[in-house]
Amino acid sequence: MASNEAAEVKEEEEEREDATMAKLGSYGGEVRLVVDGEESAAEEIMLLWGIQQPTLSKPNSFVSQSSLKLSIDSCGHSLSILQSPSSLGTPGVTGSVMWDSGVVLGKFLEHSVDSGVLVLQGKKIVELGSGCGLVGCIAALLGGEVILTDLPDRLRLLRKNIETNMKQFCLRGSVTATELIWGDDADPELVKPMPDYVLGSDVVYSEGAVEDLLETLGQLCGPNTTIFLAGELRNDAILEYFLEAAMNNFRIGRVDQNLWHPDYRSNRVVLYVLVKK
Repeated sequence: MASNEAAEVKEEEEEREDATMAKLGSYGGEVRLVVDGEESAAEEIMLLWGIQQPTLSKPNSFVSQSSLKLSIDSCGHSLSILQSPSSLGTPGVTGSVMWDSGVVLGKFLEHSVDSGVLVLQGKKIVELGSGCGLVGCIAALLGGEVILTDLPDRLRLLRKNIETNMKQFCLRGSVTATELIWGDDADPELVKPMPDYVLGSDVVYSEGAVEDLLETLGQLCGPNTTIFLAGELRNDAILEYFLEAAMNNFRIGRVDQNLWHPDYRSNRVVLYVLVKK
C-alpha cells in the first residue's frame, strides 16, 4: 500500500513538473515557465538561488574586464571585442566591458541555431543595451538582420567593434547600430516592422531602470516577437522586482542550462525567454 502511495506522489510530482514546461515564441526548446501568481516571482528567486547558488561560483569565468579586448571564436570566425576598462569606474557605466551573461547569450544563440531549435536567418533582431556588441555580432553571423542599440555615449565603442569584426567577413546577415534610450518612443526603423527577436544581456541591473526597460520591450514586441534576456545573478531583489513587473504583460520561461552551449554555462547567469501576452 505504501509503495502505491509513493508511486502516486511521484506521478503527481512528474505531472506538476511537466505542466511547468512549455515552448514559448519562436524558440523550439522547452522552457521552465515562471507561472503567474502573487508569490511566483519570489518563488522563482528562491528556487534559482537554491539550485544555482551563484555566490559560490566564480565571477567573470569567460571574460577579463581588465583587458583591452576579448577574443572569442564563434560561427567559424575569431572575434576580437574591444573593451574600455577605464570607463568601468564611472557610475552607471557597465557596457564598456563584457560580462559573462553576454558571452553565455551569444554562444546560446549559436548553439541553438546549430541544434535546429532556433532560426535567425533573415530575421529582424533588435538588441538592447548592446554595450560592446558581441551578442549582436554573433546574431548577424547567424544570418540575422541586426540593429544594435545603446545610449548615445556608448555608440562609439559599439560601432568600432562592428567595424573591426564584421567588415572582414562575408556576413549571412547584417548589423547596424543606433541610439535608444529606454522609455522614449522607439524610432520607426526599430518597430516597422516589429522585430522577430529582441535580445538583452545584463539589462536588469537596477530597480530604477526596470520600468523604462519594460516600456521599451512593450514597444518593440508584437504578437510574434520572442525575447531572450540573459542576466548576472547579483541581486535577488532587483531580479524579483523585474519578474513581478514583467508578468503583467509577458509570459516568462527560464531556459535550463542543459540547453545552453555546453562550454559556456555559469551558475552566476540566468537566461529567460519572454513573449507578449
